[in-house]
Amino acid sequence: MAIQGWVLIVLLWVSCAEAKYMVYDTTSKIVPGKLNVHLVAHSHDDVGWLKTIDQYYVGSNNSIQVACVQDVLDSIVPALLADKNRKFIFVEQAFFQRWWRTQSEAIQETVKQLVSSGQLELINGGMCMHDEATTHYIDMIDQTTLGHRFVKQEFNVTPRIGWQIDPFGHSAAQAYLLGAEVGFDSLFFARIDYQDRAKRKDDKTLEVVWRGSKSLGSSAQIFSDAFPAGNYEPPSKYFHYEIDDQDSLIVQDDENLFDYNVPRCVNEFISAALSQANVTRTNHIMWTMGTDFKYQYAHTWFRQMDKFIHYVNQDGRVNALYSTPSIYTDAKYATNESWPIKTDDYFPYADRVNAYWTGYFTSRPSLKGYVRTMSGYYLAARQLEFYKGRSKAGPNVDSLADALAIAQHHDGISGTSKQHVADDYAKRLSIGYDEAAQMVEMSLACIMESSSKTGCRSPTTKFQQCPLLNISYCPSSEVGLSNGKSLVVVVYNPLGWKREDVIRIPVIDEKVTVKDAGGKVIESQLLPVQNASLAIRNYHSMAYLGRSPSTTPKYWLAFSASAPPLGFNTYFISRVKKPVPHAKSHVMHSSELSKSGTVEVGLGALKLVYSGNGGKLLRYTNSRTKVNATVDQSYSFYAGHNGSKDKLDASGAYLFRPNGSHPLKSKGKASFTVLRGPILDEVHQKTNSWIYQIARVYKGKEHAEFEFTIGPIPIDDGFGKEVVTRISTDIRSKKTFYTDSNARDFIERIRDFRKDWHLEVNQPIAGNYYPINLGMFIKDDKEELSVLVDRAVGGSSIVDGQVEIMLHRRLVHDDSRGVGEALNETVCVLNKCTGLTIVGKYYLRIDPLGEGAKWRRSFGQEIYSPFLLAFTEQDENSWKNSHVVSFSGIDPSYVVPDNVAIVTLQELDDGKVLLRLAHLYEVGEDKDLSVIASVELKKLFANKKIKEIKETSLSANQGRAEMEKKRLVWKVEGSPKDDPKVVRGGPVDPATLVVELAPMEIRTFVLAFN
Repeated sequence: MAIQGWVLIVLLWVSCAEAKYMVYDTTSKIVPGKLNVHLVAHSHDDVGWLKTIDQYYVGSNNSIQVACVQDVLDSIVPALLADKNRKFIFVEQAFFQRWWRTQSEAIQETVKQLVSSGQLELINGGMCMHDEATTHYIDMIDQTTLGHRFVKQEFNVTPRIGWQIDPFGHSAAQAYLLGAEVGFDSLFFARIDYQDRAKRKDDKTLEVVWRGSKSLGSSAQIFSDAFPAGNYEPPSKYFHYEIDDQDSLIVQDDENLFDYNVPRCVNEFISAALSQANVTRTNHIMWTMGTDFKYQYAHTWFRQMDKFIHYVNQDGRVNALYSTPSIYTDAKYATNESWPIKTDDYFPYADRVNAYWTGYFTSRPSLKGYVRTMSGYYLAARQLEFYKGRSKAGPNVDSLADALAIAQHHDGISGTSKQHVADDYAKRLSIGYDEAAQMVEMSLACIMESSSKTGCRSPTTKFQQCPLLNISYCPSSEVGLSNGKSLVVVVYNPLGWKREDVIRIPVIDEKVTVKDAGGKVIESQLLPVQNASLAIRNYHSMAYLGRSPSTTPKYWLAFSASAPPLGFNTYFISRVKKPVPHAKSHVMHSSELSKSGTVEVGLGALKLVYSGNGGKLLRYTNSRTKVNATVDQSYSFYAGHNGSKDKLDASGAYLFRPNGSHPLKSKGKASFTVLRGPILDEVHQKTNSWIYQIARVYKGKEHAEFEFTIGPIPIDDGFGKEVVTRISTDIRSKKTFYTDSNARDFIERIRDFRKDWHLEVNQPIAGNYYPINLGMFIKDDKEELSVLVDRAVGGSSIVDGQVEIMLHRRLVHDDSRGVGEALNETVCVLNKCTGLTIVGKYYLRIDPLGEGAKWRRSFGQEIYSPFLLAFTEQDENSWKNSHVVSFSGIDPSYVVPDNVAIVTLQELDDGKVLLRLAHLYEVGEDKDLSVIASVELKKLFANKKIKEIKETSLSANQGRAEMEKKRLVWKVEGSPKDDPKVVRGGPVDPATLVVELAPMEIRTFVLAFN
């Protein structure tokens, strides 16, 4: 009887609770007069961070992080197809292209329809979301172009939106160059200083019109929006809907089930929306519905958003809709609001008290140096590929292009990934270099063996290059030359003007001489290879190559080489019976000092004066410019802070938090050695067992070069160390210094000051650090001191008259920003690991006020694009009779103007040529060179006839005129008459083919040749 009763109850319950399919109304559009909540579904997918890019893509190594981008994309397609009102944005082309290549034609066609309809929007569009502090502008352009051209080719769309939501601070060059100049209508980001964000929320100035370039002004402005919470997540923990999210507010709308909560969900939604509306302008707000590696099962997100849109809109107090940043941007623009103007940048970034993200400006300096070296090499390799003719089958530069693009990621070159991921970036660069080097060697052989300039005819010459010259290792030059052959050295110049520089290569014998292409013996100099260099060479060649060098060089051979623009010259190194004179090497003694007890080095106008007692740098003098400056150069380290009780502000891969500064001083006279010769003078100084420095002054040059070897940094005392060099002078800089923005514009910095808000100083050192890619300078009313660097670093002017640059860091604590590792890089050989040693350079010059820009801009190009060297052993006479020994790709009577750089010369897959020309100077930067420059394309391509020329956007995915026509022109606060007049180069006459460039302008062209 009891059983029959229960059966009856169940049957009654089933009959009262018939299943009813619920159709949610997601058709909502923008409603005037209401607060519109734009739900933007997204997944932020790091191109390497805790896992490598490929591990993230396929979903392996999940013990570190459960993340699979392949699942995201696989899941998104059916989720969008299930409701035509749903929308999703995808950013990182490095992932998308991996996925796209493996899809069937049917899926590809479906995705094309989703893109065409606007359901799937590809925004930002680069291969990665690049860093903005430690990247060079050429790399930023290249990686963006690689993605943009793919999107254009496959989908015939041009990304409209900049989406830099995770980089740790934001650069002026990003705003005007990688924003406005690529055709973006808006730029969105999350990470700005916590003090800045608080003020902007109060003032409703999170949204601005950003004019990042004082030279290009309003012509390159962009609407920019900083997210109010400082992150790119939903507005609270309740609105996260990944399958494993624990605090999700699930909309339970089935009244037949327990815990029905639609009213609560609607109220929570509206409360969060109104709260955000209070800190922004207009009746439109954006909710970023997603975060890192979300939508691996997309239905869990869309199911809840469907319900919120349905029930919130039934409630009627606000309007919710599926949206994208493009729809949101258009809605903001349609309000006709006037926006405040923002200039300069958003550096440095702190997310809380004592937590300045300024350590990563220097983190992993070896990776930063490798990326910069490969970047310059890629520029030169593309030129040579163009002169030879591109081969799609290879070898070509594609692999290096891809590796460089991925390395620009904001956890890549920034140095903020796990160690195994950093190794992966380096491995990809190495593989890319190997293929590009084959192409370079083949191209040079083709050009040299083809006097008729008719193209390549299966070259027979086998060249070699020396990618490990930085550790004094070059097997190609370490040869005996006892067989009567000479070492042929081809010196290629990727710059647009003739150039002369000193080449230094290791040799095993002092009985060598150098001849130019005409057979004339040229002046050379031998300098002994120091024991410190040999130790690094032997250890690191074993680490990188798995074998020890078979020879030991005794000397560096130095000689001055020149090369024409976009061309090469050939030099011959031969064995002779008698050794050539070489530099004198000695430890300074008091009897050799001047009357003042000093030592002077330098062969020309520039002299460095050192004290004889300990080798302290005292003065910098230039007889030509009449500069006579007191200078001190030293090394110190900051002890890395262990962090507060919560450990959220220790010095780590991201954060720089010093805990005291400690000077490092040389011990004894034996640490000071001077080498002199006809080409250059060197001053060798051993500061301690882990810092060695060589200062060089070259004949005919008016700057000093400082080569530093730092490491392994000792941490056996339990303290991390952050090593800096300081250059101190009497310049009255009044708290002011200047640093570059991604190697483009220089921005004024004032110590303990922010232009946009009143700064509460809690970290007087870390809070005054800024990213440096090209260099920095200080000045007063008489002189200016400039320092240029060979890789991205952090730097500041903590004391008036002083420049400080951080060169290396080794730390023992994680800074709790997600990477989960201390920044403790090591190099291992045969199961023995030591701390990382780095070798790098920086360059110093002091000029009369107003004269430093010429050196910063011109020599900065030479640092980025050094001579490319190739070697082969050949009979000298036979070589001269059968090979082209000098070549220039341009008209021999022509040079590119001093204020212009050839940023890109590249043959594309369709045979057309991509050309970028950049003006190197800002408005008012130099009295002679901050003017309109002209480049004659007929002379630049003297051996070809241009059939067609089309000017494009910076990323070469649309016509320039087309881009300008559809650009949104935002209203700004203030009077239009206050805007300075902007100058741009005029249209290119197809008859004369002369390109004009205004200060800071970069112009991009696609050329076709007959």
